[in-house]
Amino acid sequence: MGLFDELGAGVPGGNVSKPLMIALVALLASRAMGKGGLGSALGGAPAGQRPAQPGEAQTQSSFDGGLIGGLGGLLDQFRAKGLGGIVGSWLGPGDNQPVSPQDVHQALGPDIIEQLSQKSGIPRDQLLAELSRVLPNLVDRLTPSGRVPTNAELAQTMQTR
Repeated sequence: MGLFDELGAGVPGGNVSKPLMIALVALLASRAMGKGGLGSALGGAPAGQRPAQPGEAQTQSSFDGGLIGGLGGLLDQFRAKGLGGIVGSWLGPGDNQPVSPQDVHQALGPDIIEQLSQKSGIPRDQLLAELSRVLPNLVDRLTPSGRVPTNAELAQTMQTR
């Protein structure tokens, strides 16, 4: 079971579609691809990068943190837009505060949203709605002790799930 499949069980609506997985990977881990990793689950490596060949090891150095510098970059984007209280609830114990599609758009900006929409094929408004639905649980699940993993740790988590 993949990380995003596992997360799907805990998000409202109960699933994370393949296009949404593509958007999340582009956002957080655009090069966390390779044999048995997210690249395989999503149908291959990003444009311009060949998939790992049989017997070839996937290295953590191929993980670049996606469009915004990984999970820490995502949280920094939200904090910089005055949404620190919301993301703080995702990291700590207790209920995760919801985030609106408008807040997601404000935090990530139109350029990132456009890139994610193009990579995933999800229309902009639908993408914002889906991200607002899954991000609280995704961050919560990736930070079980309230500590934000490094990009290398996140890559390892994504490769082993």
